[in-house]
Amino acid sequence: MFENYLKYLDFLNTKISKFFNEQSPYIFCKKGCSYCCQHAEFPYSKIEAEYLKSGLRTIDKEIYNTVKSNIHAVLSEKETNKADKFLYTCPFLINNICSIYTYRGIICRTFGLLSIAANGNVKVPFCSSLGLNYSNILDKNTNTLSSEMVKQCGYNSKPLGYNINYDFLTGKKTEELFNIEFGEKKSLIDWFE
Repeated sequence: MFENYLKYLDFLNTKISKFFNEQSPYIFCKKGCSYCCQHAEFPYSKIEAEYLKSGLRTIDKEIYNTVKSNIHAVLSEKETNKADKFLYTCPFLINNICSIYTYRGIICRTFGLLSIAANGNVKVPFCSSLGLNYSNILDKNTNTLSSEMVKQCGYNSKPLGYNINYDFLTGKKTEELFNIEFGEKKSLIDWFE
């Protein structure tokens, strides 16, 4: 069922690892840094959700029960939330660590890099304002990356934006190239309603 999707993930992981390595002077995220897993929407396609759910069968029963409880808590919170956009902590996050890391979604795999937004602008990850990725070259007055700070730090490579926009990575061209169908896309928690 997941054969072509796994080939795509292998391709994507190779590319993303290369990107993170290229940008290593600017990357400060590490295991336990989980700001990206909190207060977000987490877009997931159908195949990503099915793959993640298959990973649930592989985790320890105690962790599974915690995840299940977290899912119910987020769904309950969603029922009472009146905001236009429902933001929540990922129910798979336990003690600031992803409990299904191997099975995580595409948005989770790509977060933390500079990305090229749909309008062509370079998008800085929000964690830069928290002293994490790209914060060492972020001009706090303008909230933009500073070429001068890159020079001052003595880096040999400039920060690069990558075309890792979620809609691009799960779009028609990718489906055709890898012979997969991502299917419907919605917030991660909505796959558990």
